[in-house]
Amino acid sequence: MNRHSVLRRPVLLPAAAVAVAAVVGAVLLWWGGGAAPKAVPGLPDPGRATAWILPAARLGMQVGAVVAVGLLLAAVMLSPRDDGGARLSVTGYRRLRAAALVAAAWSAACVAALCYTLVDLFGLPAGQVLSVRAVGHFATSVGLGQALALSAVLALLAALIAGRSLRPGGALAALCVAVAATVPPVFTGHAAGSGNHQLAVSGQLLHVIPVTLWAGGLLALAVTARASTADLAVAVRRFSPLALVCLLTVGASGVLSAVTRLSAPGDVLGTRYGQLLLIKTAALVALAVAGLWHRRRAIPALRAGRRRPFLRVAVAETLLFAATLGAAVALSRTPAPLTQEQEDPTAALLGFPMPPPLTVETVATLWLPDPLIIAAAATAAGLYLAGVWRLRRRGDAWPPARTALWLVGCAVIVVATSSGLARYGPVLFAVHMVQHLLLMMVAPILLVLAGPVTLALRAVSPSTDPRWPGPREWLQSALHSPLSRALTHPVLTLGLYVVSLYVLYFTGLYELAVRSHAAHLAMTAHFLIVGYLFFWTVIGIDPAPRRVPHPLKAILVLISMVLHAFLGVALMQSSAVLAADWWTALARPWGPTPLQDQRNAGGIAWSFGELPTVVVLGALMLQWIRADEREARRRDRAADRAQAQGGEDEELAAYNRMLADLAERDRRLPH
Repeated sequence: MNRHSVLRRPVLLPAAAVAVAAVVGAVLLWWGGGAAPKAVPGLPDPGRATAWILPAARLGMQVGAVVAVGLLLAAVMLSPRDDGGARLSVTGYRRLRAAALVAAAWSAACVAALCYTLVDLFGLPAGQVLSVRAVGHFATSVGLGQALALSAVLALLAALIAGRSLRPGGALAALCVAVAATVPPVFTGHAAGSGNHQLAVSGQLLHVIPVTLWAGGLLALAVTARASTADLAVAVRRFSPLALVCLLTVGASGVLSAVTRLSAPGDVLGTRYGQLLLIKTAALVALAVAGLWHRRRAIPALRAGRRRPFLRVAVAETLLFAATLGAAVALSRTPAPLTQEQEDPTAALLGFPMPPPLTVETVATLWLPDPLIIAAAATAAGLYLAGVWRLRRRGDAWPPARTALWLVGCAVIVVATSSGLARYGPVLFAVHMVQHLLLMMVAPILLVLAGPVTLALRAVSPSTDPRWPGPREWLQSALHSPLSRALTHPVLTLGLYVVSLYVLYFTGLYELAVRSHAAHLAMTAHFLIVGYLFFWTVIGIDPAPRRVPHPLKAILVLISMVLHAFLGVALMQSSAVLAADWWTALARPWGPTPLQDQRNAGGIAWSFGELPTVVVLGALMLQWIRADEREARRRDRAADRAQAQGGEDEELAAYNRMLADLAERDRRLPH
């Protein structure tokens, strides 16, 4: 198979990519010592078959994830649409159906990896280990098995959604589920075993997801490039900024990964693990060079109607990505360098040593950065500032106070999740409660008052081609979708905002959140999303799918205040310690007892939690007054227009008729 045959028949490119990934992975697996480790006398050995089948299954998972996510990304963002953007085009439909088949194969690879991971852990031949009962127990009771099983289920769900969808909304749902399916294995690999697993896991998430989007999108464009050069040029122009962002994110997360997994600079050249990291770095540099060539030569050629230069660069980049995936599989089976740190049970629980007693100085200095959340907050701040800059360059004004509110809100998120509060949050329940209030009340209030949706609708220009809807059209479609109307229903937002807290703290979910970094990230996202939805409903200045009357908004705020205060009282008066097993295992040697700490947390929720509510009520009253003033001015203008035309205002006339009817009815009543 030569380059020209691949260009003539793009369907051969995935086969070539799989072959390259398999060859590179096998060579590096053998070279790194992860394929056939020497059997140690007295220890179980699963055999050479498992040593090769398990990496092959993991390679199938990675290739399946890249191809499925890439095809779905192409169907959602990189394909033209029909009926003014309401329906997938033939190109998008084909990509969606191909993604369904690949996602099903991806799910099968996850199942194979699940089975042979169990075999590898037992260290016995597959025939002696594999059974429905054993695999089922592993998939439901052990963290590694749960991660692989969850990936298999999500990949299969993505396949089902993609196989039954005909519209862009279904393709977007399948894409979100497919991206979610790439996440669970991250929490069980080398990153999860690092000394600082929060830093390592979040950094790995910033590595895996961008690589999947980047490589998958490029492959999808290359293998489905039979569309017109004009459409392909638009798709590549859209994909290019995403690829650049992915490149920068992958580079930064790679450096972070090396820092967390290599204990000394000498490990880079002195260990097989470090040498494999260098090989992956070299592949990344080569991809960056190819991407630069892509922007300078391929895109102008497409605009000129020539397809071959783009395909040549795309084939080279795809094969480089395939080699990188093979190296990643080999790296996952290569033992990381052993550290000489003394084993610390507390560090095994927290991911870091027990911090010293809580003081203002330790909170301010002992930061625990979360790269994922910091990157998200920085991206949100950067996009907002870019929107403001675009408005001002166009000559339009934007209130500086709103910009300040947005930036402060992003800063509050970073402080709550990466400062000393993050280090003391799993150690003291009271500190966790401060994080809860900052993430669920303070930050969302600041963000909704900044009006990000209004800014986006004003700053982003509408698409000039109805076949290619852009970010502005996507945002408008999301605002008017049935899901948005459901999520902004007053009863639902109130229930999510308040009831979910009782479910979190008075069930085992809170203990799960402090024990699992994945659950902790989910809890953080829940606080932010639910808080944003609630305050968007009651004081948001952005256009919303529902118009909620101001009296109902005031009632919602008062109910939330009462129920939140009752939560604080319940925590203060409870004699049972929440997450008792966690506090017992943690054995914090300083500070209050777990019960007293819990009562302190309840006091914080009861007292400080009401301050943001007062601010919300003040903002709501101000918005209510301004709305009444606008309505009064509108009626006055209508009355003036009616009087100028020699008539009577319709609303005033209707009001006078109602009074006349009441007077006539009263006159007819017997006295």
